[in-house]
Amino acid sequence: MARSGEHIGTLLVEEGLVAQADLERAQSRQSQTGESLSRILVDEGMVNEVDLVRTLARQIGIEFVNLTEATIDPTAAALIPESLARRYSVAPIGFQDDRLVVAMADPGNVLVIDDIRAITGMQVIPKVATRADIEDAIRRSGRFDETVADLADMAVDEDVDDLSKIEAAVEEAPIVKLVNTLISRAVTERASDIHIEPGERHLRVRFRIDGVLHEIMTTPRSVSGAVVSRLKIMAELDIAERRVPQDGRVSIRVSGRPIDLRVATLPSIYGEKVVLRILDKDDAILTLQDLGFLSNSLQRFEQSYTRPYGAILVTGPTGSGKTTTLYSTLNILNRPNVNIITVEDPVEYRLPGITQVQVNRKAGLQFATVLKAILRSDPDIVLVGEVRDAETAKIAVEAALTGHLVLSTLHTNDASSSIGRLVDMGVEAYLVSSALDSILAQRLARRICDRCRKPIVASKEMMADMGCSPDEEPPTIYQAVGCKYCSDTGYRGRLAINEVLLLSEEIQRMSVERRPSDEISRVAIEQGMQTLRMDGMEKVKLGMTTLEEVLRVVV
Repeated sequence: MARSGEHIGTLLVEEGLVAQADLERAQSRQSQTGESLSRILVDEGMVNEVDLVRTLARQIGIEFVNLTEATIDPTAAALIPESLARRYSVAPIGFQDDRLVVAMADPGNVLVIDDIRAITGMQVIPKVATRADIEDAIRRSGRFDETVADLADMAVDEDVDDLSKIEAAVEEAPIVKLVNTLISRAVTERASDIHIEPGERHLRVRFRIDGVLHEIMTTPRSVSGAVVSRLKIMAELDIAERRVPQDGRVSIRVSGRPIDLRVATLPSIYGEKVVLRILDKDDAILTLQDLGFLSNSLQRFEQSYTRPYGAILVTGPTGSGKTTTLYSTLNILNRPNVNIITVEDPVEYRLPGITQVQVNRKAGLQFATVLKAILRSDPDIVLVGEVRDAETAKIAVEAALTGHLVLSTLHTNDASSSIGRLVDMGVEAYLVSSALDSILAQRLARRICDRCRKPIVASKEMMADMGCSPDEEPPTIYQAVGCKYCSDTGYRGRLAINEVLLLSEEIQRMSVERRPSDEISRVAIEQGMQTLRMDGMEKVKLGMTTLEEVLRVVV
C-alpha cells in the first residue's frame, strides 16, 4: 500500500497496536536490512497481520474482509484462473450490484484492477485482506473453478419426470466432479456433516465442523436436482421418490482413507435436502482419555464397564458423542474370550471381532426383535443402539439382570433423570434400580486451539459462573483467539463433558421410592459425582476449553 514506513509505524502506535519501543526496534532493523516495516512487525510478532491490514484498510477508506469468515461464491472464484489469482494475490469472493467483489493484498494497484476488469468484463469492487488469507482462499476455492465453470452451462429441471434424463445428467462429469470435490473438501476440513440445501434461487452447501455449521458455497438452483440425484444414486436410493424421506449408506476412499457416508434425504418446499454424516474409520475409535474423560469420571466409569453384568446408560441429546463413547468402551472390552453383539440403527462403524446387527424396519427387524434373538446367541456383552420403546427397555433390563453386561443410550438431559425416564417407559422401578449400574450423561464442547489461546485472569463475573468463591484467588483461564491452524475460530477438535452417576444402595432405594431427580442428583454429588457443569468448569481451569463454550453446551 502506498504509505511510507514512517507513517505506518506512527499509525500503529496511535492505534495502540504496537508499543513505541517495539516500533523503534523494528525501524532499526529496517534501516539495516531494507525490509518492509510492516513485514518486520508481523514477523517479529509485534502486531497481528489481521490487525495491521484492517487498520491500514480503514485509513485508506477500503473495506477489510476476513476471508476465514467470509463465504466465497464459487461462481465468482471461477472467473479468474488460479495461476493469475496467485500471481496478483487476489481472490474473487462474490458479486455486488452486478460488480465483482475481489479481495486484494494491495488494492491500490490499479493495473491489477484493470487486468481483472479486462479478463472478467465486469467492474471491480476491491476489498483488503491479508496475503496469507488470500492464498488460503485461492487454495480452497481453486478446486471448484473448472467444476463451477462447467456447471454454469448446465441446467437440470428437478421436476422432470423422465428418469433417463436425470440419470444422464447425474453422470455428467461436472456433477460427479462437484460431488466428489465437496466430499473430499469436507473430509480435509474435518467436517462431521455435509448439508446440501435447495433454496428459492440457490443450492446452499454447509459443513458442520466441531459442532458448528459453516456456509461453504452456493450454486445456481438449476443444478440442485442433479446433485441430489447423484448422491441418491451413490447411496442406492430411489431417485424417482421425492415425497418421503430416505436414508442410505456410501463407502468410499478419500486420499487413501476409508470413509463411510450416512445419507439422509428430507423433502422440503424447494426440493430435497440431503445431509451426509461423515464417518471416518481412521478416527472411529478413540481412548476415553482422548474423548476428554478426567481421572475422577474415568475411575467411576471403569467401575461399571469392568463388571461382568449390569446395565450402563449413556445419555444426552443427538450429536453429543454417545455412540463414540460406547464404541471406545467396547474397544476396551473386546477380547477373544468375550462374545460381544450389538444391535444398531444404523451401524455407524464396523468393529472387528464384534457381531453387529443392523435394524431393518421394512423386514420387521426391530430393536426388540433383534435383542430377543441376541440373548439366544450366548452373548457376554450386548450393545443396544438406543432404548426407544417399552419393550426394548424391558428386555435390556432383564438381560442385565440375567448375567449380561448391557450398554445402551437414552435421550435425557442429565444422568439422574434417566431413572425416571425408564420407569415412565413402563419398566418397574425395582427392576431399574437392580439392573442399572451407572449412568453417564454427556455433551460435546469445542476444544480450544492450543496454538493461539490467550491466558487471562478470570473476572468476578467469570468466577461466579465457574462456581468459585469470591474469596478465592482468581484462576488463570484461556480465551479463544483464532489462527490459521484453527481456521480463525479459536477452536480445533471437540471433547466430552460428562457426569457419571453410580447407583449406590442409597440411590437404588431412592429410585424404588420414585424420588425426584434433583434429590437423586444431590445425593450423587455428595457421593463424589461431578455434574456436567462442574466437569466443564474443571476443563476450563485446565485450559482444555473456554468458559463461553461450556456455558453454550451446559445449562
